[in-house]
Amino acid sequence: MSGFANRTIDPAFVRAAQRGDMKAHEIIYRQFADPVYTLALRMTGSPTVADDILQESFVEVLRGIAKFRGEASLATWIRRIAVSRCLMHMRAAWNRRRLLFSEIVGDDGTFEIRADEETPELAIDLEAALDSLSPVARAVVWLHDVEGYTHKEIAEMMNRTSSFSKSQLARAHKRLRERLAPAAEASATPVRQAMIA
Repeated sequence: MSGFANRTIDPAFVRAAQRGDMKAHEIIYRQFADPVYTLALRMTGSPTVADDILQESFVEVLRGIAKFRGEASLATWIRRIAVSRCLMHMRAAWNRRRLLFSEIVGDDGTFEIRADEETPELAIDLEAALDSLSPVARAVVWLHDVEGYTHKEIAEMMNRTSSFSKSQLARAHKRLRERLAPAAEASATPVRQAMIA
């Protein structure tokens, strides 16, 4: 589920932020910083890049809040800005070269792994499986499965076709299933044994 779901803010704070009220800016930042960071981390796979995207997104949010018309929720508007920043990062020529290089020598920008208390091995395996996807595939999975964007919306954001988004998602799901099947079976074994006993 998207971290933006159920994130709302009093319209009075939005109007105050539009007038330049620094306290309102802080409230908006505190409300949406975590979901923006999480989105950026999942799409890019790098905590350092996620920090940069978080800052860039909020610079854009605070500079553009006066033009926010409220046609969509503030959460939707901020999410779209963050997604746009992530996609801009992925399209950067320097980043494409860095990603190619990191595939050869290994990537130092790894996920911060937060293990699930009940099945920490599966949570770690999921992080590793997501990290094994290409940046584009990881972005499509996150945008579709977590953020709830349609294939048409993803295609528009990436300047591609809907079939491109669908094929990326299908291939990514297949790869994730292949990577996670052994871990899921291993973590399910103790549960089955406990049920039999």
